[in-house]
Amino acid sequence: MKIENSTIHQLMDRLAQMHKQVTLSHALSERDKKTTDEMILTKVLQKQQEELQIMLDSVPAMIFYKNKENRMLRVNRAFVEAMGMPKEAIEGKTCSELWPEQAEKYWGDDKEVMLLGRAKRGIVEPLETVKGTRWVETDKIPCRDENDDIIGVTGFAIDITERRIATKALQESKEKLKLLNKQLKMSNRKLSRLALKDPQTGLYNHRYFEEIIESEFYRAKRHGQPLSLIMLDIDYFKSVNEVYGHGFGDLVLRQFSKKLRKLVRLHDYVIRYGDEEFVVVLPGSDRASTLRMGQRILDFIKTHSFGDGKNDVKLRLSVAVVSYPEDDSIFKEMDFIEIAERVLNMVKECGGDRVCSSSDIKGDIFPEDREYRTTDIKFMKQRLLKITRESNQSLTESIFAFAKTIELKDRYTGGHVENTVYYATEIARGMGLAKTDTRLVEQASILHDLGKIGISENILLKRGKLTKFEFEKIKEHPKIGVDIIRPIQFLRGLVPLILYHHERWDGKGYPCGLKGEEIPVGARIIAIADVYQALISDRPYRKAFSEHEAIGIIKENSGTQFDPAIVDAFLEILLKKNSNPSKLR
Repeated sequence: MKIENSTIHQLMDRLAQMHKQVTLSHALSERDKKTTDEMILTKVLQKQQEELQIMLDSVPAMIFYKNKENRMLRVNRAFVEAMGMPKEAIEGKTCSELWPEQAEKYWGDDKEVMLLGRAKRGIVEPLETVKGTRWVETDKIPCRDENDDIIGVTGFAIDITERRIATKALQESKEKLKLLNKQLKMSNRKLSRLALKDPQTGLYNHRYFEEIIESEFYRAKRHGQPLSLIMLDIDYFKSVNEVYGHGFGDLVLRQFSKKLRKLVRLHDYVIRYGDEEFVVVLPGSDRASTLRMGQRILDFIKTHSFGDGKNDVKLRLSVAVVSYPEDDSIFKEMDFIEIAERVLNMVKECGGDRVCSSSDIKGDIFPEDREYRTTDIKFMKQRLLKITRESNQSLTESIFAFAKTIELKDRYTGGHVENTVYYATEIARGMGLAKTDTRLVEQASILHDLGKIGISENILLKRGKLTKFEFEKIKEHPKIGVDIIRPIQFLRGLVPLILYHHERWDGKGYPCGLKGEEIPVGARIIAIADVYQALISDRPYRKAFSEHEAIGIIKENSGTQFDPAIVDAFLEILLKKNSNPSKLR
């Protein structure tokens, strides 16, 4: 605290003057006070000193006077009370005697005041007392004699311990409050991020997509840059949940999300848009580069397995690509989603497992935009077709989920089915079958072993040779599978392909002993794909054959078990696959 009280300053000045008088009194004493006047003067001086001490003692602040030898010559009552010791134990002592640890600091301030001849104010320092350490704020001024020579220092000190404690506590409170504010801001940022994240996969969510697509579309328009979007839907994911449970399905989604994040560029945005629907926003990417990215994702997911080791599945994707400004029907940010969903629906209608943009769909891209909207009857028919298509999709997923249960009984079947589907579909395409027939082959190859659900596990997993009775039971599985799907109208096209996929070209197969062209071509295709994949797979009763050995067996049975023309088409597929390892599944 700075000294502002003029009365206190006057007292300190008076103390300095009294020191001059005390000095004079001592001089008179040396001459033995020979005259009466001198004796009277001494008494006056003593009285004045007593009066001054009374005034000093009335001041609540601590007052002290030191000489040039750093010795305490006078202190007031407040100083004595603060020190907690008698006045006689203080006056006449040096700072080194009273405060050994602080003496150098005190003496340094005193010398500065005496050397410069001016006051030093606001000195904050500790004061060691009998009661403990107190903190004081001190003003020091030089004392002068009658010749104006500096002869000591007078000090005025105020105890600021409580104020210092309060200030320190206030500062600590401010620091704590600052820390709490920082933690609160961090928590708010974390909560904001969590509000924009899908808790299951850790990807951005639908809400974040709405924010980012708006800002990115504005930036693309302003700077004339491309902006693209990829929408991905996992085909038949319902079957994974129904067969293995939602816990396993959640694990697969997390693994898929992690892979998807690594497959795209660092600055691309990956969003979980729906249950098994994902969106990637690609700033600065045109249609061509985005299609390549979509194909890269599709190819990787085809070859990768997801699961926990005990159960593993492969995923199929339908992928739609939308690009601005190449898609000239984009006028606002949500047009990206509207167009992507339409393209994705067309992809799914074509069987999925491919990447398309609006430019890949010939003719009138989106039927719902045609003029028939103005005709109520045609519009209602279109709506009915859409509802039927969605219902069929849901029912198909349930059937495929049912088919997946075979894997729980016959462990080799999971990978076997995936690869059988691949080879059968490639053969159908290689032979130039119509798209609808190729689609039937693909679906039938997925369901061709559905009937094994009715076969005992003791037979399916038997390590030794089957008995005649057991083999007859195995031969029932095509009929069981057909019985399951026959009531479903839109799957009836699969019935002959599933029923006859174990018939032989020479007529020695089952269940009906059909021969040659009597066997539907789709069933003949599935038969080769099924046998080849079985040959190169470990079975309960034998180890897998090598690819070379399996091809030899297929060739050996061409014209007896298998249609020779289909064998040739199949060998072409293997040749292409081996020359392009990226096609390996």
